[in-house]
Amino acid sequence: MKESISKELSNFEEIIKNLSLKSSDFVIKIVLALIVMIIGFRIINVIEKRLKKPHKLSKIDPSAKGFIISFVTIALKVILMIVVLSIVGVPMASLVTVVGSCAVAIGLALQGGLSNIAGGLMILIFKPFKVGDFISANGMDGTVKTITMFYTTITTIDNKVIQLPNGNLSNTSIINYSANPTRRVDIDISVSYNSDIDKVKKIVNEIINKHGLILQDEDKFVRLKSHAESALIFTLRVWTKTSDYWTVYFDLMEQIKKEFDKNKIEIPYNQLDVHVIK
Repeated sequence: MKESISKELSNFEEIIKNLSLKSSDFVIKIVLALIVMIIGFRIINVIEKRLKKPHKLSKIDPSAKGFIISFVTIALKVILMIVVLSIVGVPMASLVTVVGSCAVAIGLALQGGLSNIAGGLMILIFKPFKVGDFISANGMDGTVKTITMFYTTITTIDNKVIQLPNGNLSNTSIINYSANPTRRVDIDISVSYNSDIDKVKKIVNEIINKHGLILQDEDKFVRLKSHAESALIFTLRVWTKTSDYWTVYFDLMEQIKKEFDKNKIEIPYNQLDVHVIK
């Protein structure tokens, strides 16, 4: 009887000892995994910051730079999590199976995210725009700042930051105002019916010929366009560098008004004549 009790106690002590060893080993693995995870995330953050520096990846197209940095960062984080789980003791074969299953499930649940990745690749391959271009898409106007795996970030004229999903961008109409080095400035000018047509054209042509930002070698056009209800409409067309477009546009609007005032050429406004019959 005493021998059996002693044997059972010995077995129990052995079990307790094994459990304590396993638990201490598991705690050590958890602590080691946490340390690796913390250090790993810090290293990834440092790599990401260094890749974002202007002199890094300087030979790569700026439009692709943001996409590559985003892809590398996500890939490194996925690898880090696999390493952490393997340290804890998750079998690699089981881990690969779980990761594959999760990837399929996440892919089905996040079809929009996958379409954004595909859209980002389409943008980088066909290049409808690049970083630094001023574009109009989905009713938004702005300068492209970055193109990442999921979103394209633009900054509006009034400094608002807008993120546009790549999937939508690759399937919508995009106006790229910066694609060509030059742009044509089109302005309609209204004058009264009493105005001298030749005088109006002479004044506008003089303004055009004196402006330093207008490309004088390109076609210049000033002609009477239409007879409106209360005014003669002239069309002005000149060419300038894309970067000078708005400067030329606003300069012409101001200078034409000043010269018309000096020469007594009236710019009419809508009027309504009312006849009262008694």
